[in-house]
Amino acid sequence: MTALLILPLLLPFAVPALARRTLDRLLPVTALWVITLCALVLGGCSLAALGAFVLTGLLELPVFAALGELVQPLPGASDLVVLPAAAVSVGTLAVCAGTLGRAALREFRAFRSARTEAGRRPAAGDLCVVDSPHPDAYALPGRPHRIVVTTAMLRSLDAAEREALFAHERAHNRGGHHYFLAVAELAAHCHPALRPVRGTIRLAVERAADEAAAAAVGDRRLTARAIARAALAGQDARSVRPEFTSAATPRVDVVHMVMVGPRVLRRTGREGAAGSC
Repeated sequence: MTALLILPLLLPFAVPALARRTLDRLLPVTALWVITLCALVLGGCSLAALGAFVLTGLLELPVFAALGELVQPLPGASDLVVLPAAAVSVGTLAVCAGTLGRAALREFRAFRSARTEAGRRPAAGDLCVVDSPHPDAYALPGRPHRIVVTTAMLRSLDAAEREALFAHERAHNRGGHHYFLAVAELAAHCHPALRPVRGTIRLAVERAADEAAAAAVGDRRLTARAIARAALAGQDARSVRPEFTSAATPRVDVVHMVMVGPRVLRRTGREGAAGSC
């Protein structure tokens, strides 16, 4: 039984490297679903394994021994292993719950602040322009969805590039990408080895929006240029947006997106769409 419970705690250590390979080999949307589901399942299994350690340890205590007849766990290790493992599991679960609670509260406050700020500004459809000297643009979920962009960002792009950027942010809202980012944040608090996967999922989210924007404007070169310029302009962006919101800025994968995107598309027989990049 001990070996069965340790296995879910070891598997997440192999995920970060596999996640990046998956993102390089599959289409962005497919990779996003695969990586996110794997992170969610492995994070849940890690918590279940810790919970099982706690339960096994409790059944070794005299006050809970009577419950052993009802649960009848599989034969496990001796008390010298079970009780320390249960104590460590209790501490780990407490730390996970504490960090997750603080992160959720921080995200809720940031989201409420961002929605309040967007609500104060006049909106043109789903577009909300914020007067700020810092270039920034991001998709703000909620009802209704909003695309928040600063005046500095608008000045950094020409008209065609703005439309590509808006298409990128609209793709985030249409694709529900904030849910994927929330799952990535949750999984990162379930197991420390899943924290690097959080960045991979964010990268997959951005690439999926890149492809959707390229399809919407019909020009991959324009989309790549717009995202690159927005990323460079927004490197020093100071925004109150929460972590689960999607944004084209800041980006460290722009060159990787431009070069890898066509390669993946050629593998799937879409040379025509990739050839223009």
